[in-house]
Amino acid sequence: MKSNVIVAGIAALSLAACTTTNPYTGQGQLTNTAGGGLIGAGGGAIAGAVIGAATGTDPRIAALIGAGVGGLTGAAIGSYMDQQEAELRAQLQGTGVSVTRVGDQIILNMPSNITFATDSSAVQPQFSETLISVGLVLRKFNRTVVDVYGYTDSTGSDSYNLDLSQRRAVAVATVLRTQGIDERRFYIEGRGKANPIASNATEAGRGQNRRVEIQLSPIRG
Repeated sequence: MKSNVIVAGIAALSLAACTTTNPYTGQGQLTNTAGGGLIGAGGGAIAGAVIGAATGTDPRIAALIGAGVGGLTGAAIGSYMDQQEAELRAQLQGTGVSVTRVGDQIILNMPSNITFATDSSAVQPQFSETLISVGLVLRKFNRTVVDVYGYTDSTGSDSYNLDLSQRRAVAVATVLRTQGIDERRFYIEGRGKANPIASNATEAGRGQNRRVEIQLSPIRG
């Protein structure tokens, strides 16, 4: 299932890149989740997904290593993620984006009050600059994979929230991709109202739950 979402996500990035006149406005939004209706993922990415399915590994890892991106091993993993974390913290200081380190993983939490207007999947212009700075760091540290998850609060129907969260995740990933990041690194998923980090009983809590998270994990060789 995950390999299907990865390939669909890559297709969504490719489609967005082809149809959006300004990658920072969010125009040309995807109206459905990035599912089986999208086509056009690159042959290398599809091959990577097939390899991953056969070996039981993350299909992105197989595709990237097959394309010559070196994996990390041993103590080099921690050092690499330490450097990446430090640069992200420096770039994101004062932006409202939190940086959390969990083992060898880095999680960026982007709350809705700085990312999107209500019921919109168009990245707010001021936030696009923040995403550009993130993208520059991710391009430099190319031996990580990038999971982009969209979330909503519990208001509204499940189907609407799932669609909105997916479009927001794709919008964020699209801006990142414009900084020259290999699209095969991405996994994109809208999770709707799942995984709340605060109570949906209050407006403050709902505001925290409306968010996009970027999770960065090392490519292990």
